[in-house]
Formats: sequence, structure tokens, C-alpha cells
Amino acid sequence: MRSRRPSTPRLPVTGTLRLRSPAETWYKPALSVVVASGVPNLLLYSLDRLDLVMYTMAGSLCALYGHNLPYARRAHTVARVVLGMVAGLAVALLTAAATDSTAVLIAVGAVLAAVQKTFCDATRIGPPGNVIFSFVTSAALFAPQELGQVPGHLALALATGAFAWLITVGPALRRREGPERRATARALDAAAAYVADPGHRTRHAAAAAVQAAWQSLLAAGRPTAVRQELERLVVHAERALATATGEGSRGADAERLARWAAQTRGRGPMPGPPPAPGTVEQLFGIDAERARQRNRRGRREARTRFLRALAPGSPVLPIALRTLVGCATAGYLSYALGVGRPYWAIVTAAAVYQPNATQSWSRALQRVFGNLVGVLVFAAVIPVARLGPLALVLSVLCFNFAAEALITRNYWLGSVAVTPMALLVVEFAGSHPARELISDRALDTLVGAAAGLLAVFAVPNRRAGGRVEQALAATGEARERAERLLAEPDVDPLSLEAARRRLTSSLVELRDASDVAAGEWWQRALPEEDMLAAEQAGHRTLAATAQRQGLITLPPANGAV
Repeated sequence: MRSRRPSTPRLPVTGTLRLRSPAETWYKPALSVVVASGVPNLLLYSLDRLDLVMYTMAGSLCALYGHNLPYARRAHTVARVVLGMVAGLAVALLTAAATDSTAVLIAVGAVLAAVQKTFCDATRIGPPGNVIFSFVTSAALFAPQELGQVPGHLALALATGAFAWLITVGPALRRREGPERRATARALDAAAAYVADPGHRTRHAAAAAVQAAWQSLLAAGRPTAVRQELERLVVHAERALATATGEGSRGADAERLARWAAQTRGRGPMPGPPPAPGTVEQLFGIDAERARQRNRRGRREARTRFLRALAPGSPVLPIALRTLVGCATAGYLSYALGVGRPYWAIVTAAAVYQPNATQSWSRALQRVFGNLVGVLVFAAVIPVARLGPLALVLSVLCFNFAAEALITRNYWLGSVAVTPMALLVVEFAGSHPARELISDRALDTLVGAAAGLLAVFAVPNRRAGGRVEQALAATGEARERAERLLAEPDVDPLSLEAARRRLTSSLVELRDASDVAAGEWWQRALPEEDMLAAEQAGHRTLAATAQRQGLITLPPANGAV
């Protein structure tokens, strides 16, 4: 493969702290975690047992997960999150009850952080990822614990986790197709952006959004009238993408796609677009694909993919090793500098690790800036929070909401609210000198970020390039399969559609893998020319497939621009 010479990725500073537009559904996790935390916290307040808040919070924070998933998939995902949270908490509490050795506690905390990072990356659980798990288990490790108390504390976490599960899946009773509608609207918006401004980036964004919309619909459960309309809208988004690939002047009208996206995202009726040319009643076998994913073979394939992500050679494992080394280094260094409970250094290091070195650098800057501003906010609000137990409870709930409301604008802005919230949680077990809390938190932040970055550059992820090569091979195989089917005079429509979706998925994976590898240090050169050629050939094949299916009509070769 032809490759360019390896280069060192730039470490950005300008723009790292720039604010973005808030996420479309920022209020959903914010409100969910407030309700999931507020009810048990107020109940503990009425019982005068606010010392148990740390254990109920372990379950309540599970309400942050799964908000972009269809409700059928969300129910399974959040249930696994609750079980994983309780399992990690059990290990932390049993370790805290068994030993007072800070060295042992730091080692266990680092191992737990690495395991949590590995499983979150392997399952692609989505935000907030492993950080919440690490926050809960690291704090529990350094909390005084008796062995006889562990079952009761785990029961509290499990009960509040079940309550959080009800909150996250409860909206299905009111608007059960909401997540699928939003995913379809994003696909339409991305297709409209590509039609308006064709280019490599907009094409990848549109292909990724369409792929995500199909995955959302496949995971949504049994088909309903609304979901069938959504499937037709996704076909229109695909048609726009394929048409613009063939010739921009024949692309679908961007304004119409954007209008459909707004109607789909809203609460009113569906836009009801005309049937896309060439589509059949089964919409190229989406029902068959949904059934296949649910049968025994489909479940076995899902388990195989998960185990492959944990196998030797997986690109997930170097990130896990970084997490282990960085969290252990942060904990021991913070302890050596005089912090008695260095759990925040472990959490800070765990939060640094992103898919590549460049993104990890940016996250470390955001974390440091947000935490240092956050301790100043804590210093300002601690007199109010100490007016009484109820004031403390309400202060924590306010920062809970603010953290989730602001974090989508930029990670550092969310950290400004997370830091005082975490410090106020410590107050439930008893007051501590504010100056000591502030100095320890600031020191832990600096040490954790420095140790985390040190591990990023000390532990290379050479497998990022290997992931690109695997994605290149998979894209080539998918393209060859689609072209063989195109050459058949009487091809099965379902087989052709399956080949087209496989090629679309492989192209999205190729672009994601190349973006990750481009920001990684200490690796071999990337086959950029081969990647560009594979993407161009793949999109030409997609356009030809769409033409064969009747979705589009391409101009003759001598009329191409």
C-alpha cells in the first residue's frame, strides 16, 4: 500500500475551549438525573440519613445513559449499566472493608478504571462512558466501610438503579418512536447539508447519519406505522446521498429534506413523503434484517463482535493499558504529595483517555480548566450549602442539572458544574475544611491530567493503523460483493440491499478509523492514497447499486461532469 511519511499530529490549544451549540436533547439526561437523584435524596433527608447519599447516587447516575437509543434497546442497555455499576461498587466496597492500605486501594481503583474503560469502549455504550463508573467506584474505595454494611449499601444502589431505569424508559409510554424520529431527522439534515455542499466531510457525515438512522430503526422493536414512515424517509436521505454522489445537479432538494427533518423531529404528524422510486413494500428487507438480528445466529454474531473487541490485537486494549498506567501513576503521585484520598486524581486520569492522543490532549486541557474554575465556584457556594441539610441537597441537584445542561456546549463547561457537585457530595458524610477540599481537588486535577497525558504518550497505540488496514480490507470485500451482485442479470433485491448496507457501514468505519489514526502518535504511516481510492470506488459502487434498485437515474458516462 502506498503511504505517506509518518508525521506528528498537532496538539491543538486554540479552539479547545470554544463553545458549541447545545445538543438537541440536552435537557433529557439533565432532567432524568435530577429526578433519579432528587427522589431518593429527599427521602434520605426525611429519614435523616444523608450519609447514605453516595450509595444511592451510584444508582441514580445510571439515568445518564442511553438517551439516544430506541426504547427497546435502551431498556437492555441501562439495565446492563445498572448491573455493571453495582458490580463495580461491590468490588470497591469489599476492598474498602478489607484493607486500609492506600497503596492497595489505588491499585484496585486503577484496575477498575481500566476494566470499565475496556468494556465501555468494546460495547460502544456512548456518553458519558466510563467516567461515571470510575467516579463512583473510586470514591467508594476511599470511604470508610464495614463488611456488614456492604449488602445494605449495594441494595440501595440497586434500588435507585432500578428507579433510574424506570425514568429512562418511562417516556416510551408517551412517545415511543421519539429516538427513531430524531435519528431520522439527523439523517435528513445531514443529507440536505451534503446536497447543498458536496464534499468528503459532508458525505461522510451524511453516510454516518444514515447508517445510525438504520441502526436505530433496526433496534427499535416491532414495526409500527410511524416507523415504516421513518424507514421511507431514510430511503429518501439515501437517495439524496447517492444522487449527489453521481452528479450534484441531480441531487434532491436540500430545502425539502430540511423541511422533512423539522417535521420529523417535531411532535406533529409525519411529513408523509412520496414513495421513493424503486422501493418495495418490505423496504429492501428491513423486517428480515430485524428478525435476523434477534434470532440465535444474530445474537451469536453480536457476542462474537464483542469478544473480538477484547481479544489480543484489538485497538481497545492499548487504551485500557493507558488507563491502568495513568490512573495508577496519578493515584500514587497524588498520595506522595500529601493527598490522603486521591480518588479524584484517578478519576481525572480516567477522564482524559479518548480515542487518540490528540483528542486526549484536548480533553486534558478542558478537564483542568473546568475543574479549576469549578473549585472557585465551590468556594463561592459552600457557605450557602452549609446553611442546612436541605440546602445541601438542593445545591447538589442544581449542579447535577447544570452539569448535564452545559457539558454538550463543551466538556470544560460541564466540569465547572461537576466539580462543586462532587465536592458537595463529600459534605453528606460530614463537613470538611473548605480550604483542604479546594487544595486537594486542585492538586488532584493537575496531577491526574499530567499523569494521564504521560501515559498517553508513553503507551503507544500502534493498533490504530491496523484498524485502518482492517477497515480497508473490509471495504474492499464489501465493494467486490456488491459489484458481483450488480453483474448478475436477475439479482435478488434483498441480497443487493444487504450488500449495499454492508458497503455503507464499511465506508463509515473506514473514515472513523482513519480519523482516529490520524490523531495518534508513534505509529506507522497511514495508507492515505489507498483510503481515498477505496472511498471513491465505494461511493461509485453505492451510486450504481442505488441506480440498479431504481432509487436514482444516473446520467450516461459521457455526460458526467
